[in-house]
Amino acid sequence: MIPRETIDRIFAAAHIEDVVGDYVSLKKRGANLIGLCPFHDEKTGSFTVSPSKGIFKCFGCGKAGHAVGFVMEIEQCSYIEAIRQLAKKYHIEIEERELTAEEKQKQDDRESMFIVNDFANKWFNDQLWNTPEGTAVAMSYLRQRGLREDIIRKFQIGYSPEKAALWEVAKKKGFQEKYLVNDSENPPYLGTGVCGKSESGKLYDRFRGRVMFPFLSISGKVVGFSGRLMVKNDKVGKYVNSPTSLIYEKHNELFGLYQAKQSIAKNNSCYLVEGQMDVIQLVQSGIENVVASGGTALTTNQIRLLHRFTENITLLYDGDKAGIKAALRGIDMMLEEGLNVRVILLPEGEDPDSFAKSRNASDLQEFLDKNHQDFIRFKTQLLSEDAQNDPSKRSDMILQIVQSIAVIPDIIKRQVYIKDTATWLSMPENILTRKVIEIRKRAAEDRKRRKETEQRNQSENLPDSSNESIPSTSVIDASNAQPLTHKERNILNLIQVLIRYGERVLYQTEQQMITVGEYIITEIKNDSIDIPNPLHQRIIDEYVANYQSSQFVSSTFFHHHSDPQISQLAIDMIADKYQLSRIYSKKSISENVTQEVQQDEVDTLPELVQRLLLELKLTVVDERIDSMQHMLKEAQERNDWQLITTILEQQPQLMDIRTQLCRALGNRVIVR
Repeated sequence: MIPRETIDRIFAAAHIEDVVGDYVSLKKRGANLIGLCPFHDEKTGSFTVSPSKGIFKCFGCGKAGHAVGFVMEIEQCSYIEAIRQLAKKYHIEIEERELTAEEKQKQDDRESMFIVNDFANKWFNDQLWNTPEGTAVAMSYLRQRGLREDIIRKFQIGYSPEKAALWEVAKKKGFQEKYLVNDSENPPYLGTGVCGKSESGKLYDRFRGRVMFPFLSISGKVVGFSGRLMVKNDKVGKYVNSPTSLIYEKHNELFGLYQAKQSIAKNNSCYLVEGQMDVIQLVQSGIENVVASGGTALTTNQIRLLHRFTENITLLYDGDKAGIKAALRGIDMMLEEGLNVRVILLPEGEDPDSFAKSRNASDLQEFLDKNHQDFIRFKTQLLSEDAQNDPSKRSDMILQIVQSIAVIPDIIKRQVYIKDTATWLSMPENILTRKVIEIRKRAAEDRKRRKETEQRNQSENLPDSSNESIPSTSVIDASNAQPLTHKERNILNLIQVLIRYGERVLYQTEQQMITVGEYIITEIKNDSIDIPNPLHQRIIDEYVANYQSSQFVSSTFFHHHSDPQISQLAIDMIADKYQLSRIYSKKSISENVTQEVQQDEVDTLPELVQRLLLELKLTVVDERIDSMQHMLKEAQERNDWQLITTILEQQPQLMDIRTQLCRALGNRVIVR
């Protein structure tokens, strides 16, 4: 089992354009990329890749999917093989194992917290739009700030009232307290924190009396909240944010990214501001490709998240000292991640919120287009003001600029910036180049030392594993090392067919349609065949409970199943870890019991299913005959003539059934 967290990391790293670009030459066309489809012959490109949606689609042959699906299709490999391939490409280590009880609980906790946040967000929205307090207090405040109703709805802004209590409603609906209240002192920080708990043990609403701004993940899930006071209060902070939890870490989130991602991809650029209201006002003014760091210092994780959508970032900060400091702090971090950085400083006394409100859309766009600066020019102009007549300060200024250039990973970009800097500062280019090389060499040596230290520390802390056995990766064999019996192998073959093709129609008439899974399960039930392996029985039970859904696809359902054992077995079955036994071609079906079928399994499903069922039934009958022989022997030893008579009467019937099964299978009838 590959942990869910690892799969999520692989999906996050595997940009669809990068993955497809290894196989297909892509050209930019608006927000998307286009090329010739690798799955069918075409002269005019109909194969489209959408970076913002993370999908590909061919309008010629109809194939579509995400990055993992593309690798599966192009390489003709299984889901797990594709995951492994992408993990290797992006240098992500995979540790395959079954989830522990603790890890499974963590997954359940995460899902429960998402449900709580979704409930809270809908409740906050309802309080804003449908209550007298929300309309009179919060909605009035938002309108005073100049926000239109469509923008309020776009960002799902809500209100946490002073009077009504979220915690009371949540408790009545059955939400557990541990998911409402955040345990901020004990990792893994369980609970959303939408509620707090007093020393007396009474619950209260964390965000009461505040306008609510939800933070959404890229997929649109509510991960946390930021609540803003509507009136100044020196005793409490203007903003209260959700605490760190299993699903929310403010340093990893960007406000507005969910709403902006398509516009960012379309424009291939993004404006980065500090606060939520900055984002909202700019969007209302027509600038949709904008996100905010959410009032926190910019982090590497936020930059990498943004890099998924564009390489071109424009910092849009206040023109005061705090804004300048924030801009300078973020520049080197972005350069190091390979981004192209520009800076716009607003007039002193203005912030993006106020600036956007005071201008119409065209004037705002014109200002942004005319006032952006390359980071080199920004730093040069900023630092040169104090260094004009001071050689020491001028030297420090040049060193700061060179240090910024040195972190750029692309050598061509570095050289371009070195050349431009040499021109602007009237410096010999070769001196700047040598200094950049020196800084990069020193940084590389530092990284090497740190890595060696980490490896040394890890090796010293590793437990002695010389006496530990290597765990089995097979779900089937994990509980015991005993080989499968004939019956278990027969059932496993049927389970493999059910997982692969369970939803496919096997037989259809005017009156009836029966799927592969239905037929298999009905036959097993009608003959009262017991399933000794509990895992196999759970799969059958899950199929029965879910197959009637219109969206049901057996392989997908079992592969993504929350039960790690079921999921792992499905992966094994799909990946051909276990080959279907005795799948024969029509020509050799009665001649060679070891020759595998040469035809596609799908084309021979009716014959395949029928044969596998007959083999299982034959095995069951043989087991009953063997059991009856054993019972007969014991009865003879006890001189139990009544039991002997009963057994002798039943034996011919069983032997007759066995003969019929052998004939149906085309096997030579062996007299027992």
